[in-house]
Amino acid sequence: MVRVSGRYLCEAEAPTEPTSGTIARKNNRILKGVFKMTVKEMQEKILQLKKEKDICILAHSYVAREIIEIADYTGDSFQLSVLAEKTDAKTVIMCGVRFMAETVKILSPEKTVYITSPVAGCPMAEQMSKEYIEEIKKEYPDYTVVAYINTTAALKTVCDVCVTSASAVQIVKKLSNDKILFIPDCNLGDFVAKQVPEKTFKFVNGGCPIHGQITAEDVKKAREYYPDSLLLVHPECKPEVVAEADYVGSTTGIMKFAKESDHKNFIIGTEISIAESLQYECPDKNFFALSPKLICPDMKATTLVDLYNTMMGKGGEEITLDDETIEKAKKCIDKMLELG
Repeated sequence: MVRVSGRYLCEAEAPTEPTSGTIARKNNRILKGVFKMTVKEMQEKILQLKKEKDICILAHSYVAREIIEIADYTGDSFQLSVLAEKTDAKTVIMCGVRFMAETVKILSPEKTVYITSPVAGCPMAEQMSKEYIEEIKKEYPDYTVVAYINTTAALKTVCDVCVTSASAVQIVKKLSNDKILFIPDCNLGDFVAKQVPEKTFKFVNGGCPIHGQITAEDVKKAREYYPDSLLLVHPECKPEVVAEADYVGSTTGIMKFAKESDHKNFIIGTEISIAESLQYECPDKNFFALSPKLICPDMKATTLVDLYNTMMGKGGEEITLDDETIEKAKKCIDKMLELG
């Protein structure tokens, strides 16, 4: 499928030849054997398929709006995994990136799990291998390995506990060990370390390339462009950016703060789609992206067409993990749930 001028061309649904030249001219929807679907029509078809095939659709908050509108659940990655575990649907489709789909499979091994775009990875999640961290652990054998949820299933198998951006501070505080090896995001790790000064932290050079490229100069410019605006940023941003924020939190936390605040103007320091989503949900307020650089190409790799093709059995990729990986990776997630 391809998208042209706001319409999707769907050869699979088209008759081989127009049934009538009159129909073709009247509807302007059957042209040279290709049947055209609008965004709305494709959404409706997806909703129909969802019911027919008993499918649960998960959409991370960073994906396209036309997907979010028809998803069963939208939110942060781990939140979606928990919701998927509770659904009765036997098939789950993740509109997000690979590590998120893997986490769904870890928590729901009996379900069939698909990722809509096989190429949608996460540079941060994939920048450290299991073998690399095993070597690092040998250098710091007395440290507890705390892994951000934004890691691969393989990497989780050699970690002691997982955290989300929302739960990291609370969980690290509850750990009995006062020596923490935090991976992979140094910026999130720095944020946690400043909230838990009584513990010793070690970091491995890593992080989100999208959030990590934002600078204090970007903040200065945004403040000039949008005066009288509160700055809400994700802790994956650099420390100098976080220091300038009026609120620091997860994607869900940022959205909750903005919705509940009496303030009217906000600069959003996370993936650019969050400012858009908030504008739809709070049309009486104003939301501005901190920088146009805050676009995640991996999140944008998933389209409505990808979701449609996955549901039609013509696209996507089933996530498969062996039993040993699921068992070992789940231990650090279970530890997070125990402490969270």
